[in-house]
Amino acid sequence: MDIFSSTNPSRLASSDWFTGRVWQDPIVEAPAPARVRALRVTFEPGARTAWHTHPLGQTLHVLSGAGLVGVRGAPPRVIRAGDTVWIPPGEEHWHGATADTMMCHLAIQESLDGSVAEWLEHVSDEDYTRAPA
Repeated sequence: MDIFSSTNPSRLASSDWFTGRVWQDPIVEAPAPARVRALRVTFEPGARTAWHTHPLGQTLHVLSGAGLVGVRGAPPRVIRAGDTVWIPPGEEHWHGATADTMMCHLAIQESLDGSVAEWLEHVSDEDYTRAPA
């Protein structure tokens, strides 16, 4: 058994994969043969991920605030505290805070051959500001 300390410092997410200020707090990165990885991710208003996919899918559980989640070719959908989102393997998507509210979620995914995500281009302002479904 391992106990992971909750005293790990928050880290600012890379601008290579995020627009705006996004804070990441590691929850768990289980050693092989387990594959689960989880982060608490806090988005400042207007902040969001780039487009990306996950080889084995991703679960998001919103802890606080309000956010948006978008898939390629569709308007974003609003997500709020208590909502859980399942994103299937290989689906191009993004997620982040609304323009005027912070959002914090747990991001849970599994690694495949050492990779948990494939990062694509940044989400355009046009895609971000598209009227939610």
